[in-house]
Amino acid sequence: QGIFTGNGIKTYKYNALTFIPLNLFEQFKRAANLYFLALLVLQIIPEITTLPWYTTLVPLVLVLGITAIKDLVDDLARHRMDNEINNRKCEVLLDGRFQVSKWMNIHVGDVVRLKKNDHIPADILLLSSSNPNSLCYVETAELDGETNLKFKMGLKVTDERLQEEGQLAQFDAMIVCEEPNNRLDKFTGTMRWRKERFPLDLDNMMLRGCRIRNTDECHGLVIFAGADTKIMRNGGKTRFKRTKIDELMNYMVYTIFVILVLLCAGLAIGNTFWYEEVGSKAWYLYDGKDQTASYRGFLSFWGYIIVLNTMVPISLYVSVEVIRLGQSKFINWDLQMYYQEKDTPAKARTTTLNEQLGQIEYIFSDKTGTLTQNIMAFKKCTIAGHTFGSFLSLGTTQPVDFTWNKYADRKFEYLDHSLVVCIRSKKDKDTLEFFKLLSLCHTVMVEQKEGKEPLVYQAASPDEGALVTAARNFGFVFLSRTQDTITISEMDQEMTYEVLALLDFNSDRKRMSIILRFPDGRIRLYCKGADTVIYERLSPNSKHKEVTQTALDIFANETLRTLCLCYKDISKQEFDAWAKKHKAASVAMSNREAALDRVYEQIESNLMMIGATAIEDKLQDGVPETIAKLAKADIKIWVLTGDKKETAENIGYSCKLLSDDMQIHYGEDKLRIRQANRRDQPPAFGRTRKKVPDPFFPEPGRNALIITGGWLNEILYEKKKKRRRLRLKRLGKRPASATPQDAAQPIDDWEKETRQVDFVNMACECEAVICCRVTPKQKANVVSLVKKYKKAVTLSIGDGANDVNMIKTADIGVGISGQEGMQAVMSSDYAFAQFRYLERLLLVHGRWSYIRMCKFLRFFFFKNFAFTLVHFWYSFFNGFSAQVAYEDWFITLYNVMYSSLPVLLVGLLDQDVNDKLSRKFPKLYLPGQQGALFNYKNFFISLFHGIFTSLVIFFIPYGAFLQTMGQNGEAPSDYQSLAVVMASSLIFTVNMQISLETSYWTFVNCFAVLCSIAIYFGIMFDIHSAGIHVIFPSTFTFTGVASNALRQPYLWLTIILTVGITLLPVICIQFLYKTIWPSVGDNVQRNRKKYEMEEVEEEKSTPFQRGRRSRRSAYAFSHSRGYADLIASGRSIRRRPATARVVKTTQTDL
Repeated sequence: QGIFTGNGIKTYKYNALTFIPLNLFEQFKRAANLYFLALLVLQIIPEITTLPWYTTLVPLVLVLGITAIKDLVDDLARHRMDNEINNRKCEVLLDGRFQVSKWMNIHVGDVVRLKKNDHIPADILLLSSSNPNSLCYVETAELDGETNLKFKMGLKVTDERLQEEGQLAQFDAMIVCEEPNNRLDKFTGTMRWRKERFPLDLDNMMLRGCRIRNTDECHGLVIFAGADTKIMRNGGKTRFKRTKIDELMNYMVYTIFVILVLLCAGLAIGNTFWYEEVGSKAWYLYDGKDQTASYRGFLSFWGYIIVLNTMVPISLYVSVEVIRLGQSKFINWDLQMYYQEKDTPAKARTTTLNEQLGQIEYIFSDKTGTLTQNIMAFKKCTIAGHTFGSFLSLGTTQPVDFTWNKYADRKFEYLDHSLVVCIRSKKDKDTLEFFKLLSLCHTVMVEQKEGKEPLVYQAASPDEGALVTAARNFGFVFLSRTQDTITISEMDQEMTYEVLALLDFNSDRKRMSIILRFPDGRIRLYCKGADTVIYERLSPNSKHKEVTQTALDIFANETLRTLCLCYKDISKQEFDAWAKKHKAASVAMSNREAALDRVYEQIESNLMMIGATAIEDKLQDGVPETIAKLAKADIKIWVLTGDKKETAENIGYSCKLLSDDMQIHYGEDKLRIRQANRRDQPPAFGRTRKKVPDPFFPEPGRNALIITGGWLNEILYEKKKKRRRLRLKRLGKRPASATPQDAAQPIDDWEKETRQVDFVNMACECEAVICCRVTPKQKANVVSLVKKYKKAVTLSIGDGANDVNMIKTADIGVGISGQEGMQAVMSSDYAFAQFRYLERLLLVHGRWSYIRMCKFLRFFFFKNFAFTLVHFWYSFFNGFSAQVAYEDWFITLYNVMYSSLPVLLVGLLDQDVNDKLSRKFPKLYLPGQQGALFNYKNFFISLFHGIFTSLVIFFIPYGAFLQTMGQNGEAPSDYQSLAVVMASSLIFTVNMQISLETSYWTFVNCFAVLCSIAIYFGIMFDIHSAGIHVIFPSTFTFTGVASNALRQPYLWLTIILTVGITLLPVICIQFLYKTIWPSVGDNVQRNRKKYEMEEVEEEKSTPFQRGRRSRRSAYAFSHSRGYADLIASGRSIRRRPATARVVKTTQTDL
């Protein structure tokens, strides 16, 4: 047990010992926090400090504390989830008997007993179960998003010998298997037991993340535990995500620091020269210290570092955290993102990424369960040239009443009454044959229950389940099967057919067939498959080919998934001859699958067409509209799915990701041609990367790319790298020779990188990209490539554990909470129940969050530059002595009390247009993608605006104080009165400036502006009062200044003049921009009333209608094999319920 990892999992970041050091380490990665820590150290030095040390310590501790508490709350939630999972109970074989144990105490090599509906605690080798021949059903929703059940089988030897507790206690086999990896679709191992070797594969393994279904009890051996399990290997690392604005803020802090150092250095040099020229010669300035001018300049430098520190106020980071928290709450409280059916609200699971939602350029989406409901519905069919299901032409939308059928599935809906009439009349033999084929030609397994649902079907794919359910409702009910028979109810008449052969589906054949012997002795082959393969195998005498072809095109236009149905009568002699070949192929030791395929080809020929089915993989509500809106916002959507190419392409059309006017490319050829051309070029020429690469699609038009996981392996260089490493390990360090077979492999890292760059460039030239048959790791790698080579902001959305790595890799991860488990949600940054809510999350909350944060930051920098640089101008009149221009308490409270609330509310509540117009005009989203509202250009505009404002705020009062006389005959030209006038001018300017910036006025905004000004005057008169001076004479030194200065009309006129001059250029520039160079947002704001009226009218209009396309839809089968092998082996036959435990002799008898 010391060699292998335990079964406890850990997704949290901190524990009791590491929380403080790790959290502080993460927080001090922020340049501003480090800056204020250094500032605090400086303020402790008496000769340098110009402000008390606590003015920096208190805000710093406040900022670090608030952030730490938020991180602690987030991590405690992860701790609770981990504890809940680790403390789940499971029965483990200890000391010869099964005992209840916690999951975290399970180790590799333990034997566990699982019961129906139990979660599987680790990757387990199935040994035996209560079902015949150790058959066990598992639900893999958390692994692959599929809700249909899969089956697992124990080895025959373990099934026969390991049923009882005592037998399991004596089990002493050795398992030799692959190392822990993230391949969900593969397992290779060998069991050595009693001097024999038994091969193990994925069919024998039950993976963590699955649940036991329809199996009363099973036993298994733990192979991989905890972090070594396949689901945890696919999880990826917990990444600390930062927004682009966060990174930009860090760089801007560096920039401000450089500006600060330059300013302080200039002022220190000024102090040195001033002291030499003036200070050292003025007797009244002698301070008793024998210090040189250079040393005084050096001290002045550090003094100015402290005085001007408010250029980067620490309250900025507290305010940003408050705004993000508020924006997260708005997402949580949004009723328009609440899914009532499942009582699932939207949830912002992080508070640090909201503004990044307004900058998304690429969305990477899973398909099954994310775009679709993973629910198949039988919609239409064509039988012998007659099409059924076009209910609109019949003028009725009332569903068919199936109460006449006692086996009918109550959830099944069908709208064409004529088909039921045709069947119940029993006059049309083709229609009866059509549904008989659907009820017989499949690999579905049935479970008979008591109650409302007497029959429960378990299908290898939802598609096949939908077809058998349709046949069941139309009177052809699949009842049961044995190893060599299948029983159905044909219009209430029970019939049993002998199964002679089952020719299973695979992704190359794209069809499946069954050969049956009818009760009257006839032998008939039924076949269903993709039209592309069926039409090649039709008899020249087959009827209805053209009519069915036309119907298929119509179904394809409606994005339905089509299947052709056909049959063939076989003579006994023909079947006997074929059966010998089939038996020989089925026992072949090498290339068995290829041999069987060749034999299948021989019998599946000269088929007779019956008709075709059309089923729909139901999209989630609003998916096509959402994708269309996001595309208009210039967001590119890539679908990454484990499904086969045809299925993925079909869903692409259904959800309007692909359209008729798009040119579909499959990509491999273009990349290989470019790679070959590059290899043919001279080395020096070939390795110089062009700044602007040649386009892959020079011809005009819209392009879409569809690629497969196998091809991605070549780009990502995954499998080949592993194989080569293993080969070199076995053969010694022998360099691999360049052979023609290695042409697909990169020669070196440079070629590997250029191949990846080519792939990203080619994919990004397309409006839509679909990656099919991809593994969870490949999903994450595709996201990484786009992030690496395009520097783009990415979002991943998925619903299953197979999407976790992709969700963690992207800048933003979104989890769909629903039928497919909670793994994706627990790893996500945002979670909701339906894909359509993504539109509102990005176009409304994301855009608002980005605009608010940008406006907040621009104004915050401006108000602090305007505030701080007044000290700079004052330095020219105080001998560069690091004297502050304001009263100490004004400096302390400026960012906390006097100017924080209005700008904070703009960051929380402001909106340029309402939510409906934000969705109506997706182009409003573009500034966020371009980073247009907050960048270095905006930063320097705020800097120069602050410089201009500080100039006006200092020099107009200074000029007004030069030669003036008060009403009492005394000159109010003292330093303290100047400080009060400058401070009052600044407060009015800043609060009126934020009023000009506010787009969305509420009572709260208005109150905040007036309240900030009132608080300023209230506190100023208090701290300038004689009473507080008597109590704290050394702290409050501006006694009576406010009341004396502000009763002078001359000084009020000065304040009004200062404020007017600072605001007038801003008003003029805003007017010019909105009238001469209006943005899209300005135009929408101007015509807001008109658009709102249009919105009301649109809501009354007809709902969204699907478009039409002329494209053949895909073969409606699962991309995995069916249950044919299982059925043929006889291992699927269930026992009858019994009171006592069934022993091995019963299985043998079966």
